[in-house]
Amino acid sequence: MLLFSTYYHIYNHANGDDNLFREEENYNFFKKKYHQHIDPIAETIAWCLMPNHFHLLVKIKSEEAVASTFLKFETLEKFEQRCTFLSKQFSNFFSSYTQSFNKVYKRRGSLFIKNFKRKEVTDDAYLRSLILYIHLNPVKHGFVKEMSSWPWNSWKTFPNIYPGLTEQLFTNLEQYNTLHQEKQLYFEEYKKLENDLI
Repeated sequence: MLLFSTYYHIYNHANGDDNLFREEENYNFFKKKYHQHIDPIAETIAWCLMPNHFHLLVKIKSEEAVASTFLKFETLEKFEQRCTFLSKQFSNFFSSYTQSFNKVYKRRGSLFIKNFKRKEVTDDAYLRSLILYIHLNPVKHGFVKEMSSWPWNSWKTFPNIYPGLTEQLFTNLEQYNTLHQEKQLYFEEYKKLENDLI
């Protein structure tokens, strides 16, 4: 269950050997559908899309903010129903993307593993580690050698969009870049970071 005003690491993988993204346009379409379904309920802090899986760091909006966007939300009286509504938005997003993807590529069946993973972020240290983990994922999986070469993540845009959070978690832009580079260089430590996060 997703809770209001809470940070989450959300991730999922394609079914079997499938890819979620076969060409560049798929990434753009995923982002378009994502913004349609998820922006009304959550702020996306960091993200990374890779051919067969993705990672997101989101902060679910307050109950009041979600209620102001969805009129039918007011009819959900129980707290559990309101929290279920949040998860349903993600499910609707995955379903919408899958239907379009299947139509384009003449495939059938589910594209994503059935239940998307979600892990609550409980403190600043975890939040900082998670941002590094998400941005470095394409290097970890061998899609690129340099994090800066991967276009489908928030590494470059994060400090501009969230200057306050950058300062809170990394002190300044120089430290933000340095920590990313250090994690890229010291892969053994990075592997330990992965084991801590998943």
